[in-house]
Amino acid sequence: MKLVFATNNKHKLEEVRNILNNKFEILSLKDINCFGDIPETQDTIEGNASQKANFIYEKYKTNCFADDTGLEIEALNGEPGVYSARYAGENCTFEDNVRKVLSKMENTKKRNARFKTVISLIIEGKEYLFEGTVNGKITENKKGISGFGYDPIFMPEGYKKTFAELTPEEKNKISHRGIATRKLIDFLRNYGN
Repeated sequence: MKLVFATNNKHKLEEVRNILNNKFEILSLKDINCFGDIPETQDTIEGNASQKANFIYEKYKTNCFADDTGLEIEALNGEPGVYSARYAGENCTFEDNVRKVLSKMENTKKRNARFKTVISLIIEGKEYLFEGTVNGKITENKKGISGFGYDPIFMPEGYKKTFAELTPEEKNKISHRGIATRKLIDFLRNYGN
């Protein structure tokens, strides 16, 4: 089965292709000649995932999925949440976002956080949602060089390493995106049976 993954984030595309392990052919937006911006204007993670998938399905009439992910930090009342990718401003880098979180959490003892991913899959016009979450803590300093985004400051529960210190395989086994993607895989395996 061929599916379009509605993302312009090459890190996410690579991560999902690794998790799927060639079980399905995952096409990028480039593969379908989609080069414009995909709207992401909802105020929830679920809403953004759904909006992106629906946009691609309606415009290209192809089975697809989209995800949205947010880091929710307890001490920051759930921030950055739906604004995780642009927390430090519209044209910010991953580094800018990490710096902003660390500066807002300076002198904060309560460091509980969770990553949440929602995947919206649209097959033949019908939508299905899959969610994955992982609890953890925000570290006081950056650690590790793997991964992307907030990985260097997120330490998953039960681990003494940040996502950025884990190998991609270790991270994919326990990550929010890994959990949501495995739910997607299970669904696709049984689809049409």
